[in-house]
Amino acid sequence: MVRTVAVIGAGPSGLACIKSCLDEGLEPTCFESSDDMGGLWKFKEVSEPNRASIYRSLTINISKEMMCYSDFPIPGNYPNYMHHSKILKYFRLYAEHFKLIQRIRFQTSVRSVRQRPDFTHSGQWEVVTENKDGQEERHVFDAVMVCSGHYTYPHIPLQDFPGIESFQGKYFHSWDYKGPEDLAGKRIVVIGIGNSGGDIAAESSRVAEQVYVSTRRGAWMIRQVSDNGMPVDMTYNTRFVHILFQLVPMRFLNWFGEKKLNAMYDHTMYALKPKHRLFSQIPVINDDLPLKILSGAVVVKPNVKEVRGSSVLFEDGTEVENVDVIVFATGYGYDFPFLPGSIKKKTGHRIGLYKHVFPPSLEHPTLAVVGFIHALGAIMPQAEMQSRWVTQVFKGLKKLPNSQAMMKAVLNDTKDIDKNYICSKQTPLQVDFVSYMDEIAGMIGARPSLPWLFFTDYPLFKRVLWGPVTCYQYRIMGPGKWSGARHAIFTQFDRMYQPLKTRPLDESNERSLAGRLFKLSLVSLVGASAVYYLHHHPPASFDKLISVVIPQKI
Repeated sequence: MVRTVAVIGAGPSGLACIKSCLDEGLEPTCFESSDDMGGLWKFKEVSEPNRASIYRSLTINISKEMMCYSDFPIPGNYPNYMHHSKILKYFRLYAEHFKLIQRIRFQTSVRSVRQRPDFTHSGQWEVVTENKDGQEERHVFDAVMVCSGHYTYPHIPLQDFPGIESFQGKYFHSWDYKGPEDLAGKRIVVIGIGNSGGDIAAESSRVAEQVYVSTRRGAWMIRQVSDNGMPVDMTYNTRFVHILFQLVPMRFLNWFGEKKLNAMYDHTMYALKPKHRLFSQIPVINDDLPLKILSGAVVVKPNVKEVRGSSVLFEDGTEVENVDVIVFATGYGYDFPFLPGSIKKKTGHRIGLYKHVFPPSLEHPTLAVVGFIHALGAIMPQAEMQSRWVTQVFKGLKKLPNSQAMMKAVLNDTKDIDKNYICSKQTPLQVDFVSYMDEIAGMIGARPSLPWLFFTDYPLFKRVLWGPVTCYQYRIMGPGKWSGARHAIFTQFDRMYQPLKTRPLDESNERSLAGRLFKLSLVSLVGASAVYYLHHHPPASFDKLISVVIPQKI
């Protein structure tokens, strides 16, 4: 019987785990190696080894309604895209409201997690910790939740850059970047065009002499500010769009999405067009970089071939001379050094965890990894959903399949990830946000039922189907049901608009939100009906129809 739980890490995932443990009547003790909560979102002027690190200007690229915990909306007066200081403040509000802080032991590192000698009978774990004074302590816990994240170990593949040892300037990983102050007047090469690489290139170009971005594959780029100035995820991350993804061929969706992105800025013209299709990899979210490319402050280059002294040679034969700084935005490795090797067995590039959470080989499901996942969406709702499932498994309310069935599921998931996404050692964890949330919610009975809502609460049904998939949807029914979930869904756009209403205007001629939602619903319903009809009544075959609509070269 599980009662005591060790939670490793007090970042966004760890806070969700503490809360879920308390909700289920468990006794959590959280060990946090730093002096504060927040994990990745706790900014420090100097990067500390074996801890996540962020830069001074970092602002999250997920809007507040899409990133908050499911029973604690972010205050309406907070901006839609929050600076890291605001995110940390939200975590403090959450921790204070649910009395989580007293469960955290700060400046306490976990050195090892090992099965007890009687694990076959008890399922218990021995956890060895070390405090700030270097004193070790041994604990026994009934279960363990690992929430140490995957932005801790910066990856610099120096072997891929011949001549780097001859570089006469300075090079470092984006993990060490704090701000552009030391880059004024410099000639900079940023290697990697992910979200960090794009941010650093755009920000440093304001003070640098010239910035070059080297990319091996290219990238699709989307804006945070979408149609009518709406946050892009509030516009497109809807349950209706998710349903379309299940019905419409991916070839069409890629073509349509790429066409829409190229209408904003032609990726070929900007030298950004990648080798992969749009939905094969999480796109870069950056509103500033295209303008910096257009103004010449940033120049996009292909992969680096060689470094010679102060010069960088690229695979297209071009060369940039007098380079002062190279920034490696080349991702992160991951590891759980305190866990037994038997738990960290890999399938493909990823650790073989059942549904990205449970090691399938354990005799007792008393250890779980939470928040070790990557999707086009915030980690907070995903980690919270995982923690709700995990605590129910710990209590015996939900059962896992046997080890053989779980291992088979792990292999199948790995094949699906490799088939649908561009995977590497640095990006092995990608899933579809809504599909994954729905799957885990279904395991605990918290997935919203559209048919049930249609017949019992049609106004709520409309907002769940047509509106953004905010995490409040997973508090409408089932275990963990929250009485405020319906109200949170009905007022989510009010909270989105609130920080923008900074000047009184005459809105008497503006269309009402209800009117806009009705028109959106009507258009979407017609579109869905057409797709459904064509899917089930193809003229010859749906693929043939698509091949007529879309050029074969697409």
